[in-house]
Amino acid sequence: MILSRRLLLAGALPLHAASKPRVVFVCGDHEYSGESTMPLVASALDRSGAFRCTVLSAKPDQNAEENIPGLEALDKADLAVFFLRWRRLPERQLRHIEKYVNSGRPVFGFRTSSHSFNYPRGHRFEEWNRFATHVFGAPPGWGGDGHSHYGHKSSTDVAIIPDAARHPILRGVPEKFHVPSWLYRVLPKWPPPTAEQLLMGTSVNPNKPAEPNPVAWTWKNSHAARVFFTTLGHPGDFALEPVQRLTWNAVHWCLQLRGKWPGPLDIQVPYRGIVSTKGA
Repeated sequence: MILSRRLLLAGALPLHAASKPRVVFVCGDHEYSGESTMPLVASALDRSGAFRCTVLSAKPDQNAEENIPGLEALDKADLAVFFLRWRRLPERQLRHIEKYVNSGRPVFGFRTSSHSFNYPRGHRFEEWNRFATHVFGAPPGWGGDGHSHYGHKSSTDVAIIPDAARHPILRGVPEKFHVPSWLYRVLPKWPPPTAEQLLMGTSVNPNKPAEPNPVAWTWKNSHAARVFFTTLGHPGDFALEPVQRLTWNAVHWCLQLRGKWPGPLDIQVPYRGIVSTKGA
């Protein structure tokens, strides 16, 4: 299971291709069009000439909670980028994710990956509902002792946390910027105290009393993997150069690389709203 405490030394696994590491994007969410934004991010990385990217998406569409074909691509990945929401994958697909995570290779998670899986109570894979807790240091589940947000009519002011200003993931990211995504409430339990918080968000026009919450952090999980997680990920976020730059830098940081920023990317994906009946 994903809770294995087997550790590998960070960096012990060589890149599968010395000149072009393989980045595999795993997508399946009901709301934020990750299956549309992630291919555009992957295309920019491919065009840089420094990466080989593969994008895997739920089939036949984002609402297919039980099928993401091609996960065997993770077996040869150097970085896995997850944009998931409440999946219930079959065992044969879970095992590729489990093998990757247990290897200690780096992981990158966007927004609803904080609640990647949603197996029913008593299911043999119910523990996978805590996937993000173990892998990203993100809250378990949704609501309750996990997390929530401040309403679909709100947006978020984002600021660099001063102590993290020199972190390579923040290179070229402005000190302050605004995003259309509504702020996720992850405090007080998350991220874990061993994480390094990079960005703090403040809700604008919240639907209830709101306090600032971290929106991006790095961590080393129990498998000694480099971890980057951000609660940003609304499609409108990706239209903004600060979020594009954050994503670009984080991919490079996860792989212990440094690459030249190619300039603003053309990522124009509309927000489609919730297309599942299961909540926010």
